[in-house]
Amino acid sequence: QVQLVESGGGLVQAGGSLRLSCVASGRTFSTYNIGWFRQSPGTDRNFVAVIDRSGSSTSYSDSVKGRFTISRDNVKNTVHLQMNILKPEDTAIYYCAARDPVLEGRDSAFAAYDYWGQGTQVTVSS
Repeated sequence: QVQLVESGGGLVQAGGSLRLSCVASGRTFSTYNIGWFRQSPGTDRNFVAVIDRSGSSTSYSDSVKGRFTISRDNVKNTVHLQMNILKPEDTAIYYCAARDPVLEGRDSAFAAYDYWGQGTQVTVSS
């Protein structure tokens, strides 16, 4: 089992940057793929990015590709989401989540994830 805590959200102007962090507890952190999702009021929780358990493979949604970078440090049990060239449409609550890649499911599907953080608010002003 793993517990996740996000931080780093805030208010930023369009074109600016933020770095989100997701810190995990538990000795099995390196066995999980870690994803970032975001949710705006009235919308579904949408996939943003995922990194595999070794950190060697990443994937992004088309809306953030080229602007966001996901990385992880398995020694520090941390995953980061570097967000650059932020746009007002990036405004949302951002969640990190963990899933066991051995189990059935797609990395981009929120239903495939077993563990979730509480979320951190990102607001981008125009």
